[in-house]
Amino acid sequence: MAFPTGRRALAILLSLVILVAAGVTWALWPSDPVVKGRDLVIPVMDGPADDQRVDLDATFYPPASGGRAPAVLLAHGFGGSKESVREQAGRLAGQGYAVLTWSARGFGRSTGQIALNSPDYEVKDVRGLIDWLAGRPEVSLDGPGDPRVGIAGGSYGGAIALMTAAYDNRVDAIVPQITWYDLADALFPDASGKGPVNGVFKKMWAGIFFTSAADRLAPGGTTGAAGLAGLAGAAGARPGGETGQGSGQGSGQGSGQGAGATPGAEQVRCGRFLPQICEMYQEVAETGRATQEAIDLLRKSSPVSVPGRIRVPTLLLQGQRDSLFPLSHADANARAIAATGAPVEVAWFNGGHDGGDGEADWLSDRTTGWFDRYLKGAGPATGDGGSAAFTVTRDGGRDPGTRRPVLLHAIGDRYPGLTGEERTTVALEGPRQSIANPAGGSPASISAVPGLGGLLGGAGGVSIALDMPGQAAVFESAPLARPTQVTGSPAVTIRVYGTGEATLFAKLYDVSGGSLPVLPSSLVAPLRVTASEAGTPVTVALPAIDRRFDAGHRMRLVVSTTDLGYATPAAPAVYQVALESPTLELPGDAALRTPATGPAWWTWAMPLAAILVAAVLLLTGRAGRRPEESDAPDAASAEVPLVISGLGKRYRNGEKAVDDLSFRVEKGQVLGLLGPNGAGKTTTMRMLMGLIHPDEGEIRIFGHRVRPGAPVLSRLGSFVEGPGFLPHLSGRANLELYWQATGRPPQDAHLEEALEIAGLGAALERAVRTYSQGMRQRLAIAQAMLGLPDLLVLDEPTNGLDPPQIAEMRRVLRAYAERGRTVIVSSHLLAEVEQTCSHVVVMHRGRLVSAGPVGDLLGTATAVNGGGPRLEDVFLDLIGEKR
Repeated sequence: MAFPTGRRALAILLSLVILVAAGVTWALWPSDPVVKGRDLVIPVMDGPADDQRVDLDATFYPPASGGRAPAVLLAHGFGGSKESVREQAGRLAGQGYAVLTWSARGFGRSTGQIALNSPDYEVKDVRGLIDWLAGRPEVSLDGPGDPRVGIAGGSYGGAIALMTAAYDNRVDAIVPQITWYDLADALFPDASGKGPVNGVFKKMWAGIFFTSAADRLAPGGTTGAAGLAGLAGAAGARPGGETGQGSGQGSGQGSGQGAGATPGAEQVRCGRFLPQICEMYQEVAETGRATQEAIDLLRKSSPVSVPGRIRVPTLLLQGQRDSLFPLSHADANARAIAATGAPVEVAWFNGGHDGGDGEADWLSDRTTGWFDRYLKGAGPATGDGGSAAFTVTRDGGRDPGTRRPVLLHAIGDRYPGLTGEERTTVALEGPRQSIANPAGGSPASISAVPGLGGLLGGAGGVSIALDMPGQAAVFESAPLARPTQVTGSPAVTIRVYGTGEATLFAKLYDVSGGSLPVLPSSLVAPLRVTASEAGTPVTVALPAIDRRFDAGHRMRLVVSTTDLGYATPAAPAVYQVALESPTLELPGDAALRTPATGPAWWTWAMPLAAILVAAVLLLTGRAGRRPEESDAPDAASAEVPLVISGLGKRYRNGEKAVDDLSFRVEKGQVLGLLGPNGAGKTTTMRMLMGLIHPDEGEIRIFGHRVRPGAPVLSRLGSFVEGPGFLPHLSGRANLELYWQATGRPPQDAHLEEALEIAGLGAALERAVRTYSQGMRQRLAIAQAMLGLPDLLVLDEPTNGLDPPQIAEMRRVLRAYAERGRTVIVSSHLLAEVEQTCSHVVVMHRGRLVSAGPVGDLLGTATAVNGGGPRLEDVFLDLIGEKR
């Protein structure tokens, strides 16, 4: 075989570097031991005069390491409660932190009313929680009454982290996520730079934000603050209780009044908000304009009101798909905190209130790493001296094996801000154009649809953009001669002709021939300008983005008069818009390096260098061998679906999550993977799917070693993370769309067989949003079976199914294996495994304790309470639990 040389060889070499480092990015660490929390009620005093008692419903998680440890306050998102962050709290406790979660005043079972993180209310509540931590024997102290403590949270919870750090110098580090710098600017943005008083009312987000807790106060004090009627949360980020990628599990239970309050008309109308906040919203919702009183009230709950007072190490995690709190808010927070000399790092991730991937595991690792550095003193201190390190998530294409999107992380030593380290320009063309504002502002153009990301379960940042004819002026560049990476906020100057005040919306599209234009992150820049007959020039700061515009693509600037998410004038009007300057200014940061760091990135430097040397030798033919020979298939196991040999994976603390695990699975078997929580099942399945790397040993599927992107992974179908579908499409359409995305021939899908497996009948033609949990579960399993993979891996496949459906699923899995294929099922329903599986593997504390046919295991067991032995009896015997 001839080896490529010259530019092609260099391209392959660079691709190899990217693939190796992408593997590092995807090397997710196994979960630490789960810690159970203790529920309690903590009374605190707040109010302007400190005379109002609030009972906060809280849960305390002691550190799994025992002894004293730093503490972490974990705050939930709007519409949630302490339950929304339970999983994250248990994980942090397992990593050696004392963790306190609580339902903020007005949420969950806590008393009091919502004050939007006011210094007089929520901030004082958190200071009371810090006082409580100072008295705990499990918490490390920096001095009397001064616990070592960090705060993390998303959106509403991120804001309380920032505000508490400003008012309580006992806070040692914070990790705010998808949150605000200026709440007035978030709800009344103005891209011309004149501030909220000139801003355009973000009516849809404001409606979700305020009416979620104001409109539905039911008898007994129950409010429907959870679910869609809460601020949409970050994709996977799990800010807690907010839709989007958040958990959305807030209970919404509580009194709905402050201590001693009597429910009356005002409480019913305002729900759980303080009356003055409710009244402010009612006024601005009617007028669509911010009053100075509204601006002052919103800014009182914002970091913009406390310049120079946040002086603690801060990791700002902001979503790129966020029309509520866009990247500009993280930028303002970063600049303000860095000015004090405090360490700051900024990360733009693939998620936000409008959906996206969410990157929950990566964000969790970044959060833990930040606290490890600044609460435990472990790890290097970067971003010191007023400069902020920078990480940006970028699209890495689709993994050819798992067919899942790959995300890469570009990193820089300094945070460049929204203006970038350097700026380039692109020339726009287009004549002066007339645009009309329709009567009543309807029909309206569409950019982002608030709450859509939550309905789609974060669905990869699905976006809808539509510009109504006659309402939009269009200016476009020539095809780009070379790829252009935009990182930051582009800027353009336009001129507006007419009379009176014009409300406009500017947006920048990526246009390629033959495809629909793409509006990056579905973001738009609203502004107000007073038009004139001579034309009024205005410079527009377009939304901050990170996007590569490929060569041959065009950049399209659209200026429209309406947007569905914003308040627009009801009176009809006509304006003209022209380019004041043809120059579109584009920020960039050439110092960003892709791929990004993963956990302990420096430990990969030497292996990566060795791989580069080996690649050079291979490409020049010096070694006389093919690059893939190190992963050459094992002929002896070429017909064996799965062979695991000496597999090992360690936690970051050195404890083994999987320890010397070996077993094999033959064709025709339905194998049950069993073990108590923390046994290593999930870690093993992640390694099996090529999502994380083993530290020792190997996994081979049909003789081929498993690694990220290995072609043999196309023979594996899996369902391990819960069903996720586009709710507005039918079940059939979802499966068809999924298969089209794989790029494989339609005839290879065996769609009709998968549809028969789903057993949904006429419901296949209904929208998925009408499905029950069990119906979604069956559709997800059918999706995993598309293409009839030789190896099928299912995690808890019977969740949400009723007994007849479970029996049918049992039949389907057995029939699937009887055709010469293989099924691996992880389940906690031992009786179901006993009836479904032909073989079992039992794990405990990362090690294999038994493997073999179900019948053989039952034959060695001793019956309990009369009758024959059960798999449950065998399982409890094997893991050493008393019966």
